[in-house]
Amino acid sequence: MKLLLVCTFIILTVWNVNASGKKAKPTGIVIENAEMRLVLGSNGKAISLKHKPTGQECLEKGVDAPVFALTEYRPYDNELFLTYPAKSRTFAADSLRLEGNELKVGFEQIAYTATIALNITDDYIGFNLKALDYQIEAFGVKRRTEVDEFTLLQLPIKKRTYFGEWLNVVWDNQVAVNVLATDPYAKIDAFQNRNHYLLYAGMESKVKLMGVGAALITTSKNKLLDRIDRLERDYHLPLGVESRRNKAYNYSYYELRNVTTENIDEHITYAKQGGFKTMVIYYPDFAKSMGHFPWRKEYPNGMTDLQTITRKIKDAGMIPGFHIHYNKAAKDDPYLSPVPDARLNLIRRFTLSDSIDNNTTILTVEENPEGCTKENGRRFLKLGNELVTYLDYTTTPPYQFTGCRRGELGSKIKAVEKGFKFGLLDIDDWPLFARFDQNTSIQQEVAERIGKIYAEAGFQFVYFDGAEDVHQPFWNTVSISQLKVYNCLKPAPLFSEGALKSHFGWHILSRANAFDLFKPEFIRQATQKYPMAEARYIAQDFTSINFGWNDYLAPSEKTTGMQPDMYEYICSRGAAWNCPIALMGKLDQLKAHPRTADNLEVIRNWEEARIQNFLSAKQKEELKSPDQEHILLKDEAGNFELIPYRQLNNVANHSADVRAFLFRKARKTWVVYWHVRGEGFLRLPVVDEKIHFSEKAGEKTAIMQGAKNYSIVPVDHRRLLVFDLPEKKVAEIIAKAELFKK
Repeated sequence: MKLLLVCTFIILTVWNVNASGKKAKPTGIVIENAEMRLVLGSNGKAISLKHKPTGQECLEKGVDAPVFALTEYRPYDNELFLTYPAKSRTFAADSLRLEGNELKVGFEQIAYTATIALNITDDYIGFNLKALDYQIEAFGVKRRTEVDEFTLLQLPIKKRTYFGEWLNVVWDNQVAVNVLATDPYAKIDAFQNRNHYLLYAGMESKVKLMGVGAALITTSKNKLLDRIDRLERDYHLPLGVESRRNKAYNYSYYELRNVTTENIDEHITYAKQGGFKTMVIYYPDFAKSMGHFPWRKEYPNGMTDLQTITRKIKDAGMIPGFHIHYNKAAKDDPYLSPVPDARLNLIRRFTLSDSIDNNTTILTVEENPEGCTKENGRRFLKLGNELVTYLDYTTTPPYQFTGCRRGELGSKIKAVEKGFKFGLLDIDDWPLFARFDQNTSIQQEVAERIGKIYAEAGFQFVYFDGAEDVHQPFWNTVSISQLKVYNCLKPAPLFSEGALKSHFGWHILSRANAFDLFKPEFIRQATQKYPMAEARYIAQDFTSINFGWNDYLAPSEKTTGMQPDMYEYICSRGAAWNCPIALMGKLDQLKAHPRTADNLEVIRNWEEARIQNFLSAKQKEELKSPDQEHILLKDEAGNFELIPYRQLNNVANHSADVRAFLFRKARKTWVVYWHVRGEGFLRLPVVDEKIHFSEKAGEKTAIMQGAKNYSIVPVDHRRLLVFDLPEKKVAEIIAKAELFKK
């Protein structure tokens, strides 16, 4: 790690800056590198933060916020708690001095001195809490008091065009100011005010105080990722920038469902038709449960069978990925049954007020159970090595869990004495799993097991599913649980996605989450409400999302199924933000859907266009509109064409079996159309001189002549009709068309 104290670009000095810009009496501290100059007052307040290349001031002046502070959840000092009420109290820094490369910070009303080590480099300035020293007065009743929270860095940064909440960066096209953690123990936040964001870095004693760090980056927007990349390497963090710059980062993936050695070749065939370069294996396909990952019967040869699948994926020119749960155990896993592991998380604790025998079905406790879950499947109590479910509980004395079933999940029933401590098991929302206590060794144990599977199978990227299934404090446990797994994945994943983000996880999850499945009938509304909204939001964090997961459903009596225009919409909106998609590869649905070839062609075209960077900046802006839809075609020369189009809501007298979209091209009116469920013919009220149809642009296919003034065209897979007529007239023709079977 490079540490520069005094050089051409790095200056640590003490001086005052007056209104004229001249140096006066030394009352302030300047910390600077090649790009930024941070001026801190000797009173512990920030005076200035300049981006040196542009000369822009980044601090909002007149904000009374200390750069450093201590927080106690109640006053602990003997004289202070006699004076102030029992509530959280923050003691602001009121003195600051520089000694070498360390800041010495004093605080109002409390006798602590903090030592903050500075790591000044060309790319960032690092801050690390090195020591907290307490001076006991010679008079009064004093002792060293607790510190519950510490503010390591707090700066009021002027608002700019964008604010990336995940990365904690304020930026526009010229300047970016970023306060970020240098380890998973720094709590990063931002507080929005009228004209500024108060960027915050701190820590909590229940997680870690000493040796925790954060960094300040002030640079141009175009250099921000370079600066973060250097920081990641210096502090040995997951290489989130490198991952985002990997070419595989842009690839969409085909998510395998029910894959075995017998059907992997069929999956690969479909994946290639869709232009996918990556494939994902979901752990339930080969493992009976999350936790110990015992092999399913469909994998009689265990790892050898899984390796056969990943080898075939690689031989097909694709990258295999691993979709995992990692922070919880299934109810049928050995972590729960028949002996529940002591390292499972308990979210409430109770004390038996009466002893119980093997037949007791009412547990009487000292504490009020009010607020305990009453959701089916989640009402589990852990009494040592026994699991008990309850039907209900009382919220007035005597406090009781009632309707208890003993020895659940095969656990052993046991008599327990009065005074025994037990807890409410932390069951997830599905409810299929019990969550881990992240303060124990169980997460590391499972991480190593996952790492072994990852390495032996030859996986190259990962999806951290169920990332929400951790206990508080979420800002730390979301990322620390992921980090334990990530560090066991060798080699490091090319990219990662996950279900929930925390600040430090920016380095781990290089691509944000995919959403769960939406019904075909609501796919546009859902895409607008969720992926499109998140893509706009996450782009401020210099990150893309996955415009998935996208279901694959064949038409049935209950649904139209997923149709080409739906994938056209999803892929096009994703391309607006340089985002890939994910497709659920369900063999039964792929085989049953009459338009599978068309659906996969649409996906393949968009995948190729996006990876080739075909779209201009102007076109991407057009695609960000939720209402104007577009079709991506290949012209006669095989080059892509992006064309706005609109759906014709009345096709063949409001038939639900044909979908059609209209657009203008080469001074003619075009219609792309297909049969939703099968095949047939359309009788169009137009003479063949005014129309031709084709499989793709540039081709002409003969039209069957019907009765006078009618033309007949087949309707099955996606075809194109070209009319030498105005749009309004074409819409009328399509509406009056007759659908029939020969």
